[in-house]
Amino acid sequence: KTIFGLLRPWKGEIHFNGEDITGLAPDQIVRKGMCYVPQLENVFPSLTVQENLEMGAFILDGDITPRLERVYQLFPLLRERRGQRVGKMSGGERQMVAMGRALMLDPKLLLLDEPSAGLAPKLVEEIFERIVEINRAGVAIVMVEQNAKKSLELANHGYVLADGRNRFEGTGKDLLNNPDIGRLYLGG
Repeated sequence: KTIFGLLRPWKGEIHFNGEDITGLAPDQIVRKGMCYVPQLENVFPSLTVQENLEMGAFILDGDITPRLERVYQLFPLLRERRGQRVGKMSGGERQMVAMGRALMLDPKLLLLDEPSAGLAPKLVEEIFERIVEINRAGVAIVMVEQNAKKSLELANHGYVLADGRNRFEGTGKDLLNNPDIGRLYLGG
């Protein structure tokens, strides 16, 4: 939330693409190429899938059809349900809508807050597969995630926080293989 301008940092600066964005409003940060998918209240439940996706492109001029098509390719279920009200969808389906809406702006950086929280195991796997696809398409991802093991399996670089402090840092593989992390955080 702090990176995205929703909370003020206690100290320090936030830089994105070489520019100090500390103190910018979220709408200014979005225009610089960063999008945020919050854990809760991340969709418009009374709108349809397509209307939610279109809301993600509200600042764009011109035809958004190619962007919609990219989102539908990434999340085929959303194409099938594009006329359905999002409030009647499962948590995993809502998460797909929220991620799709953020991707409508073709961000350089996607911030994900607990993308697997409360999801059925099958949907957790699907969400993580989509996260990998998004990253492979060139979008950098910063993710806060309770499913530490799965997150570290995917991460190029990771941080393990405890009591609000950075306790460990390294590649995802190094962190997964660290016996202290395994014992303290991964149940190993």
